[in-house]
Amino acid sequence: MYNELLTEVDYRFSRSSGPGGQSVNKVSTQVELLFNVLESDILTEDQKSIIITRLSNRITVLGVLILRSDETRSQLKNREVVNTRFLQLISDALVPVKKRRPTKPTKSSVKRRLSDKKKLSDKKKNRKVDEE
Repeated sequence: MYNELLTEVDYRFSRSSGPGGQSVNKVSTQVELLFNVLESDILTEDQKSIIITRLSNRITVLGVLILRSDETRSQLKNREVVNTRFLQLISDALVPVKKRRPTKPTKSSVKRRLSDKKKLSDKKKNRKVDEE
């Protein structure tokens, strides 16, 4: 299902910063992936709302998710990097969150806590006796 999302993705290419020799000013190796979450036909409305809330810091006001990569000097490799990052981000966002069930402390942990408190209390009482 996630690989189908790549059909709804747009790419922008620009010149990458950093080292690269003579070709750095000629070749557009930086890849920018643009995915409009709101206009996706593959995602359901629930999935869209989940993605928008969980990835709100990465999504623009218009509902566009933007990822960029300029890790390598190759446009093709940067495109692969940004695609895998995009698919991982979407799949992680759609994993349901487990609800936390509160647990009771065990009898032994309660007993240990109370005995430690008692020892500390006795230690402080002994200090007062020594001061007088």
